[in-house]
Order: sequence, then C-alpha cells, then structure tokens
Amino acid sequence: MQRAYWGRAIAGIAAAAGWAGLALQLAILVRGLGFAAGLWRYLGYFTILTNLGAALVATSWVLGRGDLLSSSRSRLTAATCILIVGLVYSIALRGLWSPSGWQKVSDVLLHDTTPLLWFVLWIVAPPAGLEWRDIKWAILPAPIYAAYSLARGAFNGWYPYWFLDPAMQSPIELFVSIVLLLCAFALVAAFLIGLSRFRPLRPHPSAASPATSR
Repeated sequence: MQRAYWGRAIAGIAAAAGWAGLALQLAILVRGLGFAAGLWRYLGYFTILTNLGAALVATSWVLGRGDLLSSSRSRLTAATCILIVGLVYSIALRGLWSPSGWQKVSDVLLHDTTPLLWFVLWIVAPPAGLEWRDIKWAILPAPIYAAYSLARGAFNGWYPYWFLDPAMQSPIELFVSIVLLLCAFALVAAFLIGLSRFRPLRPHPSAASPATSR
C-alpha cells in the first residue's frame, strides 16, 4: 500500500516535470522559428517524443485509469526510452552545446530530471507481471524512430542527432549506430525487467509459526 502511494506520488512529480519541460521547449522553439517550423522541429527530437510518451504514461498512472497507457508493458517502454534519453544525452550529446537561461531549464528537465525520476519510480514501484519476452516491446520505439528520423531528414535535410545523420556517417557507420542503439534499448529493458522481477527472499508467514496438530 505504501509502495503504491509513493509510486503514484513520484509518478505525479515525473509527469509534472515532463509536461513543464515539454511546454517550455515548445515555447522556445516556436519563439525562435515560428509556430509551423518550431512545431516541425519540436516533433523531430526523440527526447521530445519520449518525454511526451512518458508524461502520458505517468499521468495515466497517477489517475489510476487502468488503461493501455498504465499497463506494465507501457511503463516498461516509457522507462526504457526515458533512461535511454538520459544515457545517450550524457554520453554522446551533452558536450556538443552549452545551453543557458530557459533553454538550460528545459534541458535539465527533459534530459536529467525525468530520467532520474523514472528510475526512482521503477525502484519504488516496479510494475508486476513483466517477462523477459517483453523486451521486444521496449525496443520497438528504436527502429520506428530511426526510420522516422531518416525519412524526415530525407525530406528537408535536417537530422536531430549526428549518429542518425547520413551526411556525417558512412552507410556502414549509420547501420552500426542503429544496431548499437537497439542493443542499448535491449540492455536497459533487460535491466529494468530484472529489477521488477527481483524480490528479496522473505519467509512465508506460515513458516514462522509452528505446525499445529490435526
């Protein structure tokens, strides 16, 4: 009961942080590029799409709606994607720019705060019933986004991430980048499923009492 309470509370904070970061980033892009161009650029980032999905899942969790968004598989997929956002940004992207002002606030909310909150949420209230085969659902966003990003880039020449930019990599390097991304998703998903399935060994209540005679 206590775990459920704290899980819902942390999910609420994660949802609030996600929605705040998303709204702020949209405002920044629209202000700089105009509404149409800003929205188009906004919807090209994996960070944005992932935080949008994670915020929806966390909101559904808080509301206790019991729908597809709050299912164990949806939570696994959201957690995997948002942790990938934090890991990839820290490893491959953080050093490429130095945001300031409101952009810095948005950057911290979307790349640091929400991944950390989702990890804490997973520790405090992991969903039940996950199996190892559920990894396939968690890695599905990776090839979908790769195809989406490459199609968008072919249309207007803009790619949000260097590791998915054909102009910055050879075809073989691009293929390797996508394979590594898939592997990262699988590893993170497996780690999360392992945590959700871990249960400390506790004696059964009946084992603590002496057997009664019939």
